[in-house]
Amino acid sequence: MALKVTLSARMQAVADMVSDGNRVCDVGCDHGYVSIYLVQQKRVPGVLAMDINKGPLARAKEHVRQAGLSEYITLRLSDGLAAYEPGEAQTLVCAGMGGPLMQKILEREPAKTESFQEMILQPQSELKEFRRFLRNRGYSIVCEDMILEEDKFYPIIKAVPERNSSLQDEEGKDSNLPLQDMEQELEDQFGPSLLARRHPVLLEYLKREWQNNLKLQETLKGAADSYRARCRMEELLTRAECLREALKQFDYVL
Repeated sequence: MALKVTLSARMQAVADMVSDGNRVCDVGCDHGYVSIYLVQQKRVPGVLAMDINKGPLARAKEHVRQAGLSEYITLRLSDGLAAYEPGEAQTLVCAGMGGPLMQKILEREPAKTESFQEMILQPQSELKEFRRFLRNRGYSIVCEDMILEEDKFYPIIKAVPERNSSLQDEEGKDSNLPLQDMEQELEDQFGPSLLARRHPVLLEYLKREWQNNLKLQETLKGAADSYRARCRMEELLTRAECLREALKQFDYVL
């Protein structure tokens, strides 16, 4: 019996953002389940699945064989986009790695990165810096989702080059208008689409972050009055102000 893939909620959210009919390049494909799912569901005509490690790539190859999809899924050993050639796919999928590593992959091969029509990205750390990187490189976040899985929060971003995005984003706001400093900070911290949609999982994230921030402040109040402690308290107070402003957008009363 051919292997039939069921995705976790997090990886399902990644797959759901891929535009139907596009060829996909999955960087860091790991076990290959997203690639297999997209082809099995007839969402895409084919996938180039790549990974830097031979072990995961071998497992992905076996899963592809078990699914009977070797004709549709090409597997390739690659450090990021090194083994990719522009034009082989329209959608880039990159999930399950830290924001700094993902940023390194994207900026190391700029011509290849810019050749994609869309990028489905799931960074697991340094989210503010990663969203800012995308914005500064001329990408628009046209859609974003957030999944709570096994008590961890996972944002999933769909970004497109600004040449492929309309002047109005999905919430109807002119994306070319300058933003006030706080508004831009909130969008970088928490995601413009998630905030505009009042995403329920983002609200849970904000509430948890608010409580954690208060606890850390209380802990620091009892610490020695050192320069390091004062700097950390300033960071917490700045973070708290951002959280307060974001929660206001949900009409959440603190």
